[in-house]
Amino acid sequence: MTTPKYKEPSFLDASLPLIVLIILLSMSVYLFGDYSSSGPNQMALFLATAAAVLVGLKNGYHWSVIEKAMVKGISLSLGAVLILLSVGALIGTWMLSGTVPTLIYYGLQLINPSWFYAASCLLCAIVALSIGSSWTTAATIGVALIGVANGLGLSPVITAGAIVSGAYFGDKISPLSETTNLAPAVAGADLFDHIRHMLWTTVPSIVLALILYTMIGFNADPQTNIDRIEEIRSILNTNFEIGVMQLVPLFILLTMAIKKVPAFPTVFSVPCWVLFGRYFFNNNY
Repeated sequence: MTTPKYKEPSFLDASLPLIVLIILLSMSVYLFGDYSSSGPNQMALFLATAAAVLVGLKNGYHWSVIEKAMVKGISLSLGAVLILLSVGALIGTWMLSGTVPTLIYYGLQLINPSWFYAASCLLCAIVALSIGSSWTTAATIGVALIGVANGLGLSPVITAGAIVSGAYFGDKISPLSETTNLAPAVAGADLFDHIRHMLWTTVPSIVLALILYTMIGFNADPQTNIDRIEEIRSILNTNFEIGVMQLVPLFILLTMAIKKVPAFPTVFSVPCWVLFGRYFFNNNY
């Protein structure tokens, strides 16, 4: 049995699917605007995949070989997909359990407006580094910080920037992050070598961001309204269970991350705990 001969793809071959994808995505956004994510973008991805398949067939690869490569690529990214699915459950249950409202409630008391932006960035960086998910951090701790910013009379726009800056920094260098694991897995590199090389760009960027957020915070003119803060706290007390017990899901998440439990069971276990708590402890979670 003769071994099939495969032709090495040229630079044009390798670039063609990307070129097709860029053109189709650009047309999708131009033609459909905000509705492009409701179907047209997905069609662009499928057509770019078809272009890649045609390039493979042109270079002598049989369909069975291409199919195995596709399955391998999907299996490498499946961990990231599972984490993204569990993040949705985590966000909903943290709101259901009162964890996010409790963070807002206590945050209105504890955080000084002058260093609020820098503290938000640093807090999100630490949490994202611990749990390995920028989306989880932004959707839980980040939502709480936006609420605190509104209560303190600070800019929610700058606060959102600080949240995203910290969350993406922590996610990028976290060994629990799905994207940080996916990149070296696809390239065949060592995870911690990958993280070490990323530090050359990520550390200067976060240091610069913290300096800028500190300067903005000390030059800001917060319109802190004590009556408004008390009104927000009263509304939270009326509509949610506020207390230390509501912070248990956060402590579980951070403890599992510190113990280096893999990202998916770490994120997925917290919604299970919250639902268990609400069912067996008279809806106090």
